[in-house]
Parts: sequence; C-alpha cells; structure tokens
Amino acid sequence: MSKEIQQNNQEYGADQIQILEGLEAVRKRPGMYIGSTSSRGLHHLVYEIVDNAVDEALAGYCKNIEVTIEEDNSITVQDDGRGIPVGTNHKAKKSALEVVFTVLHAGGKFGGGGYKVSGGLHGVGASVVNALSTWLTVEVYKDGNIYRQSYKRGKTDDTVKIVGQCDESLHGTKVHFLPDPEIFEETVYDYDTLKQRLRETAFLTKGLKITLKDVRENSHHNHVFHYEGGIKEFVEYLNRGKEALYDEVIYCEGTQNGVYVEVALQHNDSFNDSTFSFVNNVITPEGGTHLAGFRNALTKTFNAYAREKKILKDSDPALTGDDIREGLTAIISIKIEEPQFEGQTKQKLGNSEARGAVDAVVSEKLTYFLEQNPDVAKNICEKSLLAQRAREAARKARDLTRRKTSLDGGTLPGKLADCSDKDPKNCEIFIVEGDSAGGSAKTARSRATQAILPLRGKILNVEKARLDRIYDNAEIRAMITAFGTGIHEDFDITKLRYDKIIIMTDADVDGAHIATLMLTFLYRFMPDLIKEGHVYLATPPLYKVEKNKGVWYAYDDDELKQILNDIGRDNNNKIQRYKGLGEMDADQLWETTMDPDHRILKQVMIDGENSSELDVTFTTLMGDKVEPRKEFIEANAKYVTNLDI
Repeated sequence: MSKEIQQNNQEYGADQIQILEGLEAVRKRPGMYIGSTSSRGLHHLVYEIVDNAVDEALAGYCKNIEVTIEEDNSITVQDDGRGIPVGTNHKAKKSALEVVFTVLHAGGKFGGGGYKVSGGLHGVGASVVNALSTWLTVEVYKDGNIYRQSYKRGKTDDTVKIVGQCDESLHGTKVHFLPDPEIFEETVYDYDTLKQRLRETAFLTKGLKITLKDVRENSHHNHVFHYEGGIKEFVEYLNRGKEALYDEVIYCEGTQNGVYVEVALQHNDSFNDSTFSFVNNVITPEGGTHLAGFRNALTKTFNAYAREKKILKDSDPALTGDDIREGLTAIISIKIEEPQFEGQTKQKLGNSEARGAVDAVVSEKLTYFLEQNPDVAKNICEKSLLAQRAREAARKARDLTRRKTSLDGGTLPGKLADCSDKDPKNCEIFIVEGDSAGGSAKTARSRATQAILPLRGKILNVEKARLDRIYDNAEIRAMITAFGTGIHEDFDITKLRYDKIIIMTDADVDGAHIATLMLTFLYRFMPDLIKEGHVYLATPPLYKVEKNKGVWYAYDDDELKQILNDIGRDNNNKIQRYKGLGEMDADQLWETTMDPDHRILKQVMIDGENSSELDVTFTTLMGDKVEPRKEFIEANAKYVTNLDI
C-alpha cells in the first residue's frame, strides 16, 4: 500500500470527531440505516463495527481484529488500533467516545482529520449499532488506562470512566453488544455468513489478521483470516475450483490523482467473467467508474499488444471486452478520500476521477507484464480469439431466440402452454421437468395466469459451455424465447413476460440437480431476474398421508411426524412417499404445489454483499474440479434434511 494511504499522521484527538446531526429515528426506521430488520440487517451490525476497526487498519494503525459470537448470541469486536478518543469534544461538551456511540453521523470520517479513507457504510455505524442493541458496552485501551461506557438501547446515564489500568503498549477498542429482539425478526447469528464477509475483508486489507470465534454451545468454530498477498490471494481463492490459464496472478498497483488502485487478475478455463469491484473495502455490486476504467484498460491494452505482435492482423476485427474477459477472475479495489455513490446503498461508484485512475494504472502495469511474459500474453490472446469466433457463432444462433412480432411470423416455443392474460404482472411460468409432470401441470393450471414450459431431461451445464453452445441448446432456447428478455448483452428486463418464474422439479436428487442447472443458467446469464425477485422454487410435498377418508400432505419429515402424532399412529395410516411430480394427478398437483392460496414458494435471492462467495459456490458445484466439490459436500452434508439414495 502506498505511504499516502497507509499512514495518516494528522492528529486524531477529541475535536476530530465531527457532529453532523443528532441520533433520531434509528429505532423507529431501522431499515433506513441497515437495510432491513431481517437476518441481513442483524449481520450488518457486526459489519459496521468491524468496518470501523478496518478504517484503523487502512490508516496504518490496526493489525488485528477479533470477532466473537458469545454464548448469549451477543457480539464482541476487539481491535488493536489507536482506540476511540475519550477526551472532551468541545462542540458537544461530552466525551468524544459518547459522541461516537450516541450521535448519528458522528465520527472521524467527515473531514475532521481522523481518517484519509474509510469503509464504514455512512459513518453512522457505531451509533446505529448502539441504538439497535438491547445493551452495548465499549472499552478503550489507551495511555495505560481502560475506559468504559455502557448503554441501553442507545442511551446512557453513565459517563466515560477509567475502570482499570493496562500496559502502556496496549491500545485499541472493544465493543460488546446484544441485538435488540424488539427490532430484529431473528437474533441468532449465522457463523458462515460472518465467515464469508470477514474473509473477504481480510483479502482486501493485506496484512490485517481477522479472527472469528463462535463460543456458543454446540457451535464451537474458529477461523483466522490473514493474507499477506491481499487481493492476489483473493483471486487464487476464487479460482480454486477452476484451472488457471497461467500460474502467476497479474497484479497492478499505483496511485493517480489521490486514488489508490489495486487490481489482481487471472484467466482460467471457464467461460464466465467473475469480476468484483470494491471501494474502501466496500463491495460495489453494480460496479461504477472504477470498473469502467478497468474494462477500458483491459480491452485497449490487449488489442494494442495483439496488433503489435501480429496475433491480430490489420484486417481482423478488434477483440471485444467480452472476448478478453472470457474466463477472467479479477478484483478491483480502490481507496478514495471522498467516494460518491449513485443511490443510497453504495451499489455503484460515481467518481469520475476513479475511472481515469484505474485506467492509467492498469494500462501501464499490464503493458509491462505482457511485454515481460510473452507466453502468458499469447495464451490470453489465443483464448480471446477462440471466444471471438464463438461469439460470432453465438450471434447467429441468438437470432433464432429473439422474440419476433406477429408480423414477422415468429412464435413461442411449441411445447409452451401459455396463459391468456397478457399483463406480465398477473402471469407466472412453471418450468417443469419431463412430459409427464408437464402434462399434469397443464391440466392443473389456471389457464388465465399460469403458463407451463416442460423441459426434456437435464439442460446444458452453462458453467462448462461457451455462448454458442448455450444458444444451440434447444431447452435453453425455449426458456429464453418464453421469458422474452434475451440474455447476456441483449438482456432487457422490461420485456419479461411473466412476473414469477417458478422452477418446479421432483423432490429427489435428480430434481435438485435440474433445479441447480437452471439456477446456474439464470445466475450467469439473467442475474437481474434473480436480483429483482422474479425467480422461485416450487415446493411439492414429500408425503401423502391417508387415513379413513382423510388426506394430509407433508412437506418435510418433521411435518410428517406432526401429522402422524395428530391423527394417531396405527395400521390404518397409508403413507406415500412422492418420488416425482408425475405421481400426482392434476388435482393433487394444483392443491399442493400450484394453487396460489395454498402453495409454498421459495424466492431465490442474491445477496450482493456475498456475491464473490456465491460465485465460488456455483463454480464448486458445477465446475470440472472434483476435490473442491467433495470438500463442499463434506462441509455441508450436515445441513441436508432429505436425501434420496
């Protein structure tokens, strides 16, 4: 990291804590500050406190952060940074520590000289976490003293007190809080969710060691994340389920116009572009100017190299960005003093200087790398040329899938049983495996609003196929045409013909595999369908129970046990284990799985904050490498509730 970013020697005292406005309405409208009161918002409390500690690391003062899930499901976050100032803030006429934890928009991130760059969400983290906790205690280790203050639901009747002495060399902050069950829909922390986020944070802050502990009963876990290689190791981690095209991760680093730029990239044998961008350690799922600068530099530099080395002839068309990014895994991480985001959730960076900075740094460093590593450069160019040829073949195949108007004589897929209502908001489509289940579904459906598209067998695994093969697959073509949106660069969500896309497969291993293949296709080529909440999984029952003239359906083993307890366990019970949707007649399928008034649908969602881990999961499950998949299955087998062998 450059000295300009690594160390900020300005005074960090009580008066560097700037007050923008009072703490109001956080408990009344928590979603405005942490996104939601669901599990996502609950975990966001931890991220806010951790991000404050990471800011100390970015400033060059913190080397260790320890996060503990305590026995009572409270959270402790301890760092070895400078420690939050405890002196009197003269504007507030109270301790700066109390200001940080009780005043909204108070901290060292608002031009007061405390931090050059920061990664906290809006500089409101500590006070919001305090407001949404049943209780919170903060301890500061500074100047040989231990300072402490306690709060209840954001308020305190206590002053900051010295509660003990410590070694002069000990410094930092410890925050211990319990989320308020009056605010959150659930208050149980998921270890794996925290693990994914903290691992990512450690990758992005090279040299920082983050320890995660879980000391709850029956949940003892312990992980240490420490990556001296930073984002280079991040790329290696993301590529672990793939075959790298070359051994060395390409690394570009530099500072332009006050913007510190780090980029790491490596091509692999897949056909997907897995690029993730970050600003001050915060992921930007929708990219922005820094991503645009990276893509421009990549396309410009490789075309210049290919022309110069005669890999591309003068008459050959230029390589497109898509050609060059086929099979690319890349991390773009910038540190910028005044980040400007489009929207309120930091989804997309808007700073114009970031584009120029990333473009300049990547163009210079990548040019040097290609000149010094001609074999690697040639491999990448040859892969890009193959992608170019495949893209041209895909363009021809794509024309077959594009929706045409009735004047063009175009039609929807022949096996699609469409609905009569033409308002997409009222319509839903069931993707069903097999003609047998498709026949039952067509009979069962509400013809006005429910369309049925039966697929024959398992669709193509798009994780292992180029775009031309994908367009050439009849089952995938049928889905693309039925949805109406197009895919990839042609995708247009305004043309979506159905508000709900419901994947309805058998409740067995084959059904789960088919559903996973479909989700892989949607995630890779139509991700906005998932992001906008249009994709669902149907939940057919596992059991049918009959006794005398009564019929009950159970959707899992626990529900079966409950039904049998309610009706009595005896020889009059007839239990049928459904192996497939085809075993149900139309009335049963409607009643259990398709009737909007009684069915159970599971909405498929993408968490933008964990998108890199999601990418790893799809690669692990659907890629060529067996060992990572074996490790994944072994680690997650305990969560399986129903498995047909």
